[in-house]
This record gives sequence, structure tokens and C-alpha cells, in this order.
Amino acid sequence: MLTVVPTEPQALTVPEVMAALRLSRSKVYDLIRTKQLPSYTSGRSRRIPVDAVRHYMHSRLEENAA
Repeated sequence: MLTVVPTEPQALTVPEVMAALRLSRSKVYDLIRTKQLPSYTSGRSRRIPVDAVRHYMHSRLEENAA
């Protein structure tokens, strides 16, 4: 059986989201706390799915376009 490992990350760390969205650490945690950016923990590490970051960006774009 061959297992395919994704070449792109499926989940990002908080610092990676900070860099991707150019936001501060406190703003990223605020988005997580207010459920605007879904996340989960793995051990002591917080992870944010890449799709959640994309969805957040698209929703912000739609809000600003209206």
C-alpha cells in the first residue's frame, strides 16, 4: 500500500498564519477565540487548517466588495 504525503501543509501554525495574513499574534488568537478562524490543538500546539485561512480571506474580500 502506497501512502501519499501532501507536499503542501494542510494545517498552519499561528506564526505561519501571522505571516500569511500579516497580522499580529494577538489578532490571530482573537480571530481563533471569536471563532472567525477555526483551529484545533495537537498536543500543546495550535493548528489552523489551510482551508480555514482561505475561507477567512475570501469572506473578508466579499465583505469589502459589498
